[in-house]
Amino acid sequence: MDEARLRSLTPGVLAVLVRRGADFAAAEDAVQDALVEAVRVWPADPPHDPKGWLVTVAWRRFLDAARADTTRRRREERVDREPPPGPAPGADDTLWLYFLCAHPALTPSSAAALTLRAVGGLTTRQIAGAYLVPEATMAQRISRAKRTVSGVRLDRPGDVSTVLRVLYLVFNEGYSGDLDLAAEAIRLTRQLADAIDHPEVAGLLALMLLHHARRAARTAPDGSLVPLAEQDRRRWDTRAIAEGVRILQTALARDRLGEYQAQAAIAALHADAPTAAETDWVQIVEWYDELARLSDSPVVRLNRAVAVGEADGPRAGLTALAALDESLPRHTAVAAYLHERDGDPATAARLYAEAARKASNLAERDHLTRQAARLNAQKDR
Repeated sequence: MDEARLRSLTPGVLAVLVRRGADFAAAEDAVQDALVEAVRVWPADPPHDPKGWLVTVAWRRFLDAARADTTRRRREERVDREPPPGPAPGADDTLWLYFLCAHPALTPSSAAALTLRAVGGLTTRQIAGAYLVPEATMAQRISRAKRTVSGVRLDRPGDVSTVLRVLYLVFNEGYSGDLDLAAEAIRLTRQLADAIDHPEVAGLLALMLLHHARRAARTAPDGSLVPLAEQDRRRWDTRAIAEGVRILQTALARDRLGEYQAQAAIAALHADAPTAAETDWVQIVEWYDELARLSDSPVVRLNRAVAVGEADGPRAGLTALAALDESLPRHTAVAAYLHERDGDPATAARLYAEAARKASNLAERDHLTRQAARLNAQKDR
């Protein structure tokens, strides 16, 4: 069984342990132990019921840990009543776990980090990158979150905004990272949209569909990145675009604008343009202004600088970029692109090479390296 399939079983196994009475931190440790054991045992002896096998091993690991801890005798007496063996329940508890991880005892950022690590399957490095903080800082944040919920009865679901934030980050990592999590994030957001009548839930679902519709065109056959302006728009999923636009229009009609709806509106404008040259960049800048007002995110302002460069010219884009922190991820890559459009290939080549050295994603690094090589080759002619 491949890693992606193994990770997909994790939320269900974790849910079973929590429902049986395990506190979240101990259950998560036990599940991780079971996954390690699965990697060791399954290649030679694959189980008929993978989830049931993981539940059994994780539960035994949890019991062993509980029995070894003399300060938890009361919990040991409760969890020692092990249910009879048999197939694990087939219910999908993933979304339920997302809400439980968004426990009121945690801050939204800590809840999101814990969920991404324990349920979403992201590494600490991936989560740190999403939050623009050092990996060590994120590791401490996750450890504090585990300590906070250790021994806490997870029966008070958290706020929907925290769950939306986690789903958004899971989708982003699945869309641009190494793990295929985008489809799972869409599935869970559909479940949430069916359960909750909330314009921002609809906005997030629309955003995911509109971005995911372009996924087939984002990479060339050799795996290299294809920038939006160069994508073959015939490969875009028109059904997903139509659904995303319909969901977005319904949400916007309620006049309760949020950041996911604003992001979806930007994605819809890209999807609506027959060619890159026909993109309505002026309107996109207006939506970025709305988005900056709603979120005040440095990443939003970075993307806005690109849009300004397209709408008002590269020098206007460079002026907008100059107001941002140069340590911001992709800042150097944006600067390179705008300098190239401004007719300064030497500076652009240098910045593309610098951006490639900073890139954390291999495909992005290769793309930036090729951009630098292309400009250097032109200079040498």
